[in-house]
Amino acid sequence: MAGIRSGVVSVLFVLFACFSIQQLSASDDTVFYDSFDDSFEGRWIVSSKDDYQGVWKHSKSEGHEDFGLLVSEKAKKYAIVNEIDVPVSLKDGTVVLQFETRLQNGLECGGAYLKYLRPQEAGWEPKLFDNEAPYSIMFGPDKCGLTNKVHFIFKHKNPKSGEYVEHHLTTPPSVPADKLSHVYTAIIKPDNELIILVDGEEKRKANFLSTEDFLPPLIPTKTIPDPEDKKPEDWDERAKIPDPTAVKPDDWDENAPMEIEDEEAEKPEGWLDDEPEETDDPEATKPEDWDDEEDGEWEAPKIENPKCVTAPGCGEWKRPMKRNPAYKGKWHAPLIDNPSYKGIWKPQEIPNPSYFELDKPNFEPIAAVGIEIWTMQDGILFDNILITKDEKAARSYRETLWKPKFEVEKEKEKAEEDVPSSAGLLANVQKKIFDILYKVADVPFLATHKSKIIELIEKAEDQPNLTIGIIGSIAVIILTVLLKILFGGKKNVEKKTTGATEASGSGVEKKDENEKEGSSAENEKDTAAAPRRRTGARREN
Repeated sequence: MAGIRSGVVSVLFVLFACFSIQQLSASDDTVFYDSFDDSFEGRWIVSSKDDYQGVWKHSKSEGHEDFGLLVSEKAKKYAIVNEIDVPVSLKDGTVVLQFETRLQNGLECGGAYLKYLRPQEAGWEPKLFDNEAPYSIMFGPDKCGLTNKVHFIFKHKNPKSGEYVEHHLTTPPSVPADKLSHVYTAIIKPDNELIILVDGEEKRKANFLSTEDFLPPLIPTKTIPDPEDKKPEDWDERAKIPDPTAVKPDDWDENAPMEIEDEEAEKPEGWLDDEPEETDDPEATKPEDWDDEEDGEWEAPKIENPKCVTAPGCGEWKRPMKRNPAYKGKWHAPLIDNPSYKGIWKPQEIPNPSYFELDKPNFEPIAAVGIEIWTMQDGILFDNILITKDEKAARSYRETLWKPKFEVEKEKEKAEEDVPSSAGLLANVQKKIFDILYKVADVPFLATHKSKIIELIEKAEDQPNLTIGIIGSIAVIILTVLLKILFGGKKNVEKKTTGATEASGSGVEKKDENEKEGSSAENEKDTAAAPRRRTGARREN
């Protein structure tokens, strides 16, 4: 029953949208509109340039019966263009540029913006459309690395130099970080005002003549630094200089060390001078597979000397170091005001030959709408591209065509967040387990096994299916260390020789293998596949 009700609602929405489109399209103020309900072929021209190999498709938006123009392949360049029947002037009255995009697979690096092109007389052809095609305005989202903005760039011809200059909107809005449909609107008003909307909400307001809203500003500065001016050789920019009359004090010792022995320190009572800090592990045994000819003479691994556990220290006692009160470091003359200081040099200003004045931008007309992008993501869907002279019409398109889709997508996204998938739940549980295990690895009495535990945790992160088996392995290591502490009064420490380190590792591994019998088959497979480890060091004859 619910499915039937949902189907009826969908049909009614489609009928309502079609009726609304017909009414809106009939407006004389609508200069250009494409809903992509029909295939784009015949209206849009795909660039034949070799660099643009991306395939455009006429495709449905995920979860809707609504069609759009789809970027179908990853890591490709795309270019497609549609000429407007009658070029639209940006000099008189309000002009609204609006379109929808949906980043169905997200956007890590790529653009989803439109270019509003000048007439072909400016030097471009639809079949050869590329990034060099002259545009009047570039508008839309772009994201890659540190770039995350909704571009608004317009090209304007300097009446003095004849050069076309790109003017970028400063502090543009950021791109919504989701996979929902979004509508981008740029309203160009006759009073030089620009308003940028994202999903119908005002995100940025600017003035085309403002020196702060565009970079570089539309109107150049009246003066510029003289490129021919050179800094005089005797120009001194140093505000402070070393005092030439200063003399190093006689008692200033530059060679005094920063630290000296603490002569007042005394050796703690009970210090064991004749006891080594480490001793051979009496419980260690030579591995059965040890080959003296191949591996050399076996040496027992070292452990912390039990006598040093309760004593204040073992081995040769040395006085601790302390800061040297006589230390002063290298002597430097104090700084004084520079009597020759003239300030930071700057070239003199001269009249700017490119300076001009105007009351409003001299925009070039828009003769075509193009999409020319390079993107690492596929699944970018363009829809409902609109150019109109009526703000109310643009609002009606948003309310009628975009908003119902967005609300459906938003509701679905919320439902998915409220009920996390089993895979997502499992990933969250595993992350919490790994966080706990990393904390366990930092426990002091496990210090000698920390690197091994970290190695096991990282392996579990790379291969989540091994998590349970690896938790068992770590548990065995912890249990082994606890038993040694409780019943042997000893704990393994870092070995002084490579051979001893490997011998200890072998012994622990063999014990672990016996104690963790029943671990996952994957773990046993990895252990069996590893080459035989030789423990101990070869004793030189």
